[in-house]
Amino acid sequence: MPILDTLRPMPNLRVLVTAGAGGIGAAIARAFHEAGAQVHVCDIDRSALDRLIAETPGLTGSMADAAVERDVDRVFDDVQGALGGLDVLVNNAGIAGPTGPIDQIDEAAWARTIAVNLNSQYHFARRAVPLLKKSEAGPSIVAMSSAAGRLGYAYRTPYASSKWAVVGLMKSLAIELGPHGVRVNAILPGTVEGERMRSVIAARAAAGGVGFEAMREEYLRKISLRRMVSTDDVAAMTLFLCSPAARNVTGQAISVDGNLEYL
Repeated sequence: MPILDTLRPMPNLRVLVTAGAGGIGAAIARAFHEAGAQVHVCDIDRSALDRLIAETPGLTGSMADAAVERDVDRVFDDVQGALGGLDVLVNNAGIAGPTGPIDQIDEAAWARTIAVNLNSQYHFARRAVPLLKKSEAGPSIVAMSSAAGRLGYAYRTPYASSKWAVVGLMKSLAIELGPHGVRVNAILPGTVEGERMRSVIAARAAAGGVGFEAMREEYLRKISLRRMVSTDDVAAMTLFLCSPAARNVTGQAISVDGNLEYL
């Protein structure tokens, strides 16, 4: 196969993207769809899910809270019906969690962050692995972590803790599933331009008693390239990791962050 052709995902891949109706998830879903994959997404936001499906003919979807096991079971019933199997799982679901010093973070906010950011990855991997083992299309799991999964993050301890745990889960699954031909990698996005990042910056600014623009400039100063990344940057890396060009790439935590130096 010509090397340029290996950079494209195989045609007709059966792909599931969690939290796929907005932000990074929607960019990944659209990218796979444009590459000729069969794509199913799940999301907790009904209006965003309906909008994505309407805008992307052929894409299918399910309503689900990724942290709720019975919802995940229903998603896989839908995946079986829509796709007939699975070649790629993109474990993308995540929330920002609370911002504040550890002694002011209540237990419910901590538990919800861990449930969405970490437990959802377990729920989906547990159901996906039997299907991926049957795949003959270079099966792969891509787990969405964060730059906070390699750096400490003051005032965002629930988020950082969950994202470090995602990397540990990925490393363990890469070893466990490698003999079955299933590759597992994690992407660690940095500061991603968009509404969610604006909310995070606003919360951090409020916690630090400074203005929004001053906090935004502080975020940019931490990035070697002095710019935020886009959702398409993350989608492009996801497609690469699921392409034949990455057939020997597994167990890797890959940053897409313009070299975020610190948080």
